Amino acid sequence: MMQKRVVIDTNVLASALMTPTGNPAKVFKMFLAETIVLVYSEDIMFEYVDVLYRPRLRILTEDADAVLEAIRQYGDMVIPSPSSDFFPDEDDRVFYDAATCAGAYLITGNKRHYPDESFILTPTEFLENEQNSSP
Repeated sequence: MMQKRVVIDTNVLASALMTPTGNPAKVFKMFLAETIVLVYSEDIMFEYVDVLYRPRLRILTEDADAVLEAIRQYGDMVIPSPSSDFFPDEDDRVFYDAATCAGAYLITGNKRHYPDESFILTPTEFLENEQNSSP
């Protein structure tokens, strides 16, 4: 069975580190367990680095280091073409473009920031989808 490919928005990755028992953490743990493939681009990695090390989030540097290293080592880097869709926050475009380029789900806590597409899911929706599609 082919693994599902996912792009994880920064808000989900930060939440995974701040709340290890929440649904964002469950999604990230699926990547660590190799049940999903995490897709990223260079621009996404820049965004992850920018956000995860912000002092106000209180994410331990060693935790951020470990997560970013795991993504670099085991994730699937893509080079997407920029879309022409309108985004209320231009920073979100890189996640959308990577997901469309890779045929991946986009997991985000802010669906309203994106076009209304079936491949864009919250962590809870993704986990429910996975639970319902298991054999």
